[in-house]
Amino acid sequence: MYGLEALWFNIKDGYVDAVVRGHRSGLLTTADYNNLCQCETLDDIKLNLTSTDYGPYLANEPSPLHTTTVVDRCTEKLVDDWNKLRVNADEPLARFLDYCTYGHMIDNVVLIVTGTLHERDVHELLDKCHPLGMFDSIATLAVASSMRELYRLVLVDTPLAPYFSESLSAEDLDEMNIEIMRNTLYKAYLDDFSAFCTKLGGTTAEVMSNLLSFEADRRALNITLNSIGTELTRDDRRKLYSNFGLLYPHGHHELASAEDFDQIRNAMEKCPPYQALFNKLGYGESQMLDKVLYEEEVRRLTDTFEQQFHYGVFYAYMRLREQEIRNLMWISECVAQDQKARIMDGIVFLF
Repeated sequence: MYGLEALWFNIKDGYVDAVVRGHRSGLLTTADYNNLCQCETLDDIKLNLTSTDYGPYLANEPSPLHTTTVVDRCTEKLVDDWNKLRVNADEPLARFLDYCTYGHMIDNVVLIVTGTLHERDVHELLDKCHPLGMFDSIATLAVASSMRELYRLVLVDTPLAPYFSESLSAEDLDEMNIEIMRNTLYKAYLDDFSAFCTKLGGTTAEVMSNLLSFEADRRALNITLNSIGTELTRDDRRKLYSNFGLLYPHGHHELASAEDFDQIRNAMEKCPPYQALFNKLGYGESQMLDKVLYEEEVRRLTDTFEQQFHYGVFYAYMRLREQEIRNLMWISECVAQDQKARIMDGIVFLF
């Protein structure tokens, strides 16, 4: 749909003229997905990807192929494309592109710390980290034994340092505190990213307000779902929600008090844009929630290309590519496990 070659940008006076060429250039087409869904083996998937932008990245991979190989090579293609954009960007676009990767950095930190807690090999953990979220001192995360040590030894020199102050109140690196740390970092990051986009103003502020508000609301929803039945109190939940979004502030108060999925649903449905989403789900049915949310995100991301002279297309480009990789991982897993009847259950179409 929107490949790297479709993002022509001229950086002048802080604005980007983003022109979309070829409605489906770069991302997989309907025909590509139809062919992939007919594959019998992972080698068939590799063959069908030969004519796409992923072809050169999979060409030298030996048989038998594994799902992780498909995902790793497709991610490598995304990282290469993103780095080309970053190298050619001037300020303030360069900083905007950096903001787009801070979420990956947070996920990498949590992955390393959690893996270390379970005595996993550091090198194995590093291999699982997302390349867009790497930083020089990431390997030394494994030596930290408390939140303060984590900050003092490693994170103080990273872009995450300003977001970490609220996590320092917890000393122990146990599973609960690590998950609280993840959500605290994400809250501070999204609040900061939103403020940065607002400062940029114009169409960028308008487009990114829509996208980041949805991300903040989705995180509030997931925090509530994941904390049901845990020792997290209502006040603890509320502190993890971002300070903006369609649910802020009244929806946050109701979510913080929710004790089951139907109560969460009632809170979400009071916000008209989310009522339509939950109408797709039966009462008590939360299994398909992730797919419904991904479909809504894709719709919003695609809409960003209807406007020009804004940075939101770059954020949308990354997120759409990441969704495409999730689609390929799902298809590959269904083929590898001989569960082809379930292929359509997990695909989120990008057009």
